Amino acid sequence: AMDPQQRFLLERGYDAMQQAGMDHATMPDSLTGVFVGISLLDFADIVKESSMARSVYAATGASMSIASGRISFILGLQGPCASYDTACSAALTASHAAARALQMSECTGGLVSGVFMMLVPSVGVTFATAGMTSATGHSHTFDKAADGYVRGEGCCTLAVTDDAGGSLGTIRGTAVKHN
Repeated sequence: AMDPQQRFLLERGYDAMQQAGMDHATMPDSLTGVFVGISLLDFADIVKESSMARSVYAATGASMSIASGRISFILGLQGPCASYDTACSAALTASHAAARALQMSECTGGLVSGVFMMLVPSVGVTFATAGMTSATGHSHTFDKAADGYVRGEGCCTLAVTDDAGGSLGTIRGTAVKHN
């Protein structure tokens, strides 16, 4: 009864730790944070209509807040742990929170993730009916051929630390604003 998005987050989180040279054995009880951008609860709709609804795991399996907590729990992490739903900017908001937590010494490292899986057609149908999605199925950003946006799925995780030595990149700055 676990949302496939949570499985992806676990897999990508573990992969990101390995690629960053983080040793799984040293992770328990570390001040490593988990910052997840997630915004769809399609799986909750699927669970309600199936025999999984009777499972004791149905509530946690379809919860956005549990998505980040599951990673922290399984890896034994003791840093900040939060899921962010800001729609299209959820992963950027999660990375902003991670950068700030590192700056404020709330954690010494973290996993920043974004996940988006469309499991039922209802939201896509609604957006298409409203004229928000591209009729051609192609994005033409900042082009006069633009006729809407195209929805996509994915999952990505980045391991971040407060130590620049050996890192694959540097976050130079972040900001969150909405208008």
